Amino acid sequence: MNVFEKFSENPVFGSDEIGTMFDAYVWRDGDRYRMDISWRDRRSCAVAFSNDGIAWSDPVITLQNDPASGWEDHVNRNCVLKIGDVYKMWYTGQARDHSFIGYAESTDGVHFSRPFREPIMVPEYPWENASVMNPCVLFENGLYRMWYSAGETYEPNVNAYAESVDGIVWKKSRINPVFVREKKNAYERERVGGCQVIRTDDMGYLMFYIGYRDIDTACVCVARSENGITCWERSPMNPLVVPSPDAWDADSCYKPTVLWNESKNKWMLWYNGRNHHVERIGYAEFHGRDLF
Repeated sequence: MNVFEKFSENPVFGSDEIGTMFDAYVWRDGDRYRMDISWRDRRSCAVAFSNDGIAWSDPVITLQNDPASGWEDHVNRNCVLKIGDVYKMWYTGQARDHSFIGYAESTDGVHFSRPFREPIMVPEYPWENASVMNPCVLFENGLYRMWYSAGETYEPNVNAYAESVDGIVWKKSRINPVFVREKKNAYERERVGGCQVIRTDDMGYLMFYIGYRDIDTACVCVARSENGITCWERSPMNPLVVPSPDAWDADSCYKPTVLWNESKNKWMLWYNGRNHHVERIGYAEFHGRDLF
């Protein structure tokens, strides 16, 4: 059973004409919703806008892949922050069965350029295996904080943490990985993956993440931590969103992105659902504040 109620007219984004859209990152940019999205058919990152979080504009490419780089045959799984007048993007570059994290900037939020030819983060440790991916970045008190996934390239295995004073040179936590599967939980028995972390005043840091029952079956879950690094506590409500039999998301519910709507007292959640090889973006919501 889903804790979050799925929108009756899901999916809200993606079509046969557009192709596969996945791993969204939704945030408020001024007076509208902004969705930074991975566009698989174009091997690129894109953006779409909405006034209500349901009806979205057509996607526009923000960052194209660059095969000549040697590490960006595909670019995807990005997040974007606006710091001052600059839009800053952290994204995943993939090539040769490896994944890396890159950085790009923009002044208009649509046309991004790379200050560097090489990635700003690469897999270095045994637990990172061949991939670092799915960056989620917060900017707090002059410090950039990143949560990212690592491990295998098809689906990552763990979530990790790093810090930076400039958003470019990162120091990985010595206690990484900071979030790993709990085998006792059937919904994440296989592994955990791509997350969004948000800071709240009443529940500390919330990590909305993917839990994998097996390599091909996933759901949306949440955990909390006072400092965003240690002592993560799973919600007793987990899993929050699960596949619906015979529906567009019948096989898996992946990569959540979440906003709190204060005026309507509800959590707004977008995720990519999969049925066989087709992926689309869906929407679900939960009325009330407490997820624990």
